[in-house]
Amino acid sequence: MSLPPPVTPAEFDSLLPETHMERRDFVATLAAAGFAAAVLPVQAGTLIHTGDEGLDSGDLSLPVTGGELPAYFAAPAARADRSRRPVVLVVQEIFGVHAHIRDVCRRLARLGYLAVAPELFFRQGDPHTLDNVGAILQEIVAKVPDAQVMADLDACADWAFARGGDPERLAITGFCWGGRITWLYAAHNPGLKAGVAWYGRLDGPRSALTPQHPVDVATALHAPVLGLYAGQDQGIPLADVTAMRDTLRQAGSDSTIVVYPDAPHAFHADYRPSYRKDEAEDGWRRMQAWFEAHLG
Repeated sequence: MSLPPPVTPAEFDSLLPETHMERRDFVATLAAAGFAAAVLPVQAGTLIHTGDEGLDSGDLSLPVTGGELPAYFAAPAARADRSRRPVVLVVQEIFGVHAHIRDVCRRLARLGYLAVAPELFFRQGDPHTLDNVGAILQEIVAKVPDAQVMADLDACADWAFARGGDPERLAITGFCWGGRITWLYAAHNPGLKAGVAWYGRLDGPRSALTPQHPVDVATALHAPVLGLYAGQDQGIPLADVTAMRDTLRQAGSDSTIVVYPDAPHAFHADYRPSYRKDEAEDGWRRMQAWFEAHLG
């Protein structure tokens, strides 16, 4: 099975310049911050922290092909009526399920959702242990098959349903690498009701591990997807966004794409210099409205 062509850091404007630190120093820093070394230093002034008071949250492990899939979940505490919760699968950036992704899960839980974020690279390696973007891309991300990711997300959905999640109200959202996965999952799972893709790559080289990109599956989506994209993205050309819009329109899809003209890639990542508060908050409001409209 061939590997995809190398992916350069320039294709992901969300990725910070390489950070080189003494191993003992960055490991100690990570223990406190909960982020991969490749994204340090964290922008503490804009970092959002959502508490877990009143929530049921924590780590879990699911048996899947190839091992035990680690994941983080968050949901409102149990309530008396025992009604089922809508489920949102949260898909990571290339840096894994770090503090920001966990916080997104807690934010969703405070809105009433059961949110699950799996560590989708666990078979290939741990991005928390690497201190530069190039190493993460080449040593881990380039070796992750799309089919494996789809199966792992299915396993997380099944876990959520068994835990009280509503099979009739399943959604997905993802950031950067996870944004691309969001589009693919919308074409994979016929039970999905809605997706929100934050600046996910829409096109690129194809290989045995990544045989299709969102533009290839735009006519086969089982659920409408809201795409949130950036006009100043250095890794996702606006021509790709236009092509995706055209394909969706020709297919009569209910999906839609919003572009924030002045925002860079990763504008929602509040722990990075790319964070743009206004665009991030507007995107979050749009995501809430999208889920409410399609999940009920």
